[in-house]
Amino acid sequence: MATNNPRGARREMSTNRSALLVAAGILLSRVIGLIRQRIFLHYFGGISDAADAFTAAFRIPNFLQNLFGEGALSASFIPVYARLLAHGDEREANRVAGAIFALLALVTSLLVLLGVFATPVLIDVIAPGFAGESELTIGLVRVLFPGAGLLVLSAWCLGILNSHKRFFLSYAAPVVWNVAMIATLFTFGGQIEQYQLAMALAWGSVLGSALQFMVQLPTVLKLARGLRLSLGRNSLEVRAVLRNFVPAFVGRGVVQISAYVDSMIASLLGTGAVNSLAAARFSNSFRSAFSECRSRPPNCRQWQRHRRSRRSGDLSARSLKRQFAQSGVLDCAIDGGFRNLGDVVTTALYQSGRFTRDETIYVWLILAGYSAGLLASTLGRLYSSTYYALQDTRTPLRFAIVRVALATALGYSLAVALPPALGLTSYWGVFGLTISAALAGWVEFLLLRRKLNARIGQTGLALSFSAKLWLSALTSAGIGWMIKLAVGALHPVLLAIIVLLPYGLLYFALTAALKVLEAQESINKIKRTVMRRVSSTPKN
Repeated sequence: MATNNPRGARREMSTNRSALLVAAGILLSRVIGLIRQRIFLHYFGGISDAADAFTAAFRIPNFLQNLFGEGALSASFIPVYARLLAHGDEREANRVAGAIFALLALVTSLLVLLGVFATPVLIDVIAPGFAGESELTIGLVRVLFPGAGLLVLSAWCLGILNSHKRFFLSYAAPVVWNVAMIATLFTFGGQIEQYQLAMALAWGSVLGSALQFMVQLPTVLKLARGLRLSLGRNSLEVRAVLRNFVPAFVGRGVVQISAYVDSMIASLLGTGAVNSLAAARFSNSFRSAFSECRSRPPNCRQWQRHRRSRRSGDLSARSLKRQFAQSGVLDCAIDGGFRNLGDVVTTALYQSGRFTRDETIYVWLILAGYSAGLLASTLGRLYSSTYYALQDTRTPLRFAIVRVALATALGYSLAVALPPALGLTSYWGVFGLTISAALAGWVEFLLLRRKLNARIGQTGLALSFSAKLWLSALTSAGIGWMIKLAVGALHPVLLAIIVLLPYGLLYFALTAALKVLEAQESINKIKRTVMRRVSSTPKN
């Protein structure tokens, strides 16, 4: 018998609101970032030495940001700080926050200083194919490194804001960083030659990094009243953060190494490979934005109880299957769009100025390779999140190392060695690189699934369920192709609307007709929202 639970309903509403704010902040940041990427390609084009140099330089100091800031810091600092706030111990929470900021600032400053002096070595190791642009790339990296340090401190602000449930500001703050770079491109683009524009853009990025940090700082200082900076590590809570930081740091490092191996191999494939790979990755980041919001276990306490009760273990497996189904419906739609209608997508996003039709097709080819591993990436993230909820950080780390090693071996074979053997140009190597990443992602996914199934019961997507999704995606994509051929040459954005909107609507209609529950729920939710809006509209 169902009972009313106002407290539970309020908690659910609060959770839904928080998720909505996170999704809105991430989406806004990604949209502005996409605009930045489009303007960048407008002025630099896809096949450009200056663009390749900037893209490679941009990734090297960002390794520092991604490694220290977004992943490891969030996994280690936020749980401890948020727990202290929940217990009402604001004094100790502020003490921990001040100590972590001071330690983070010290370590980051030393690494930035080391990075500036060691840049020539970093270039030779990470981008060995950039001998012709090494002087420009070295100069760009030295400018960008301090900006990366500021972004690490910005990640500390994100931890404070999230713990106080100020989600939108923390995830939308990168907007000002992107706006600073967009303003730089508009100011100097077309006025100076590309190498000078790349250097100006690097300074614009540093300015944007400072703005991203400063826009969050006033709210952070208001929330964390009495904050005191200290390098002391005597507190048990500070030591807990540092202790949790190590496995998260190593796990995040494995992911970052994989991305840098791809960039290193791409630097050997000729002008345009690094920049085009980055453009495809950025398009793929919208899928990542969705998975960041979805790839979390529904209830960490539920996962912990499975050890004591077989029935709760079954519930955990069913909960994970439910999330898999929700993710699978959306990921198959995105996969089908990227793989089969990717030329429409990339033309609408990027084709402008120096970025030509040939370069659009090239990015589509790379996107098609990425899409082969799209579903494995999202479901693998769900499995990893589940292991973390079970307080098992070693299993996902071990399998991540396997993925990186396999992707590296396959990447070099398919990207560097195979194309010349088949009489193909080096540009085809980027496609081999993305296929290698996709295959390695599927291997990691299968390893994670097998291990977890032995612990909590059978998980994953049923074959019949997957078949319904892929049938719907392929059928909808076929209709999209016919629409594209029928309408002919149109403005890229208008063509994308005419082709992709029917594709998406038909996909969800077909999956709902095939009795895919998650698609039916999405349609019903949209219907209820529309009816509610209509009923609330004042009548004349």
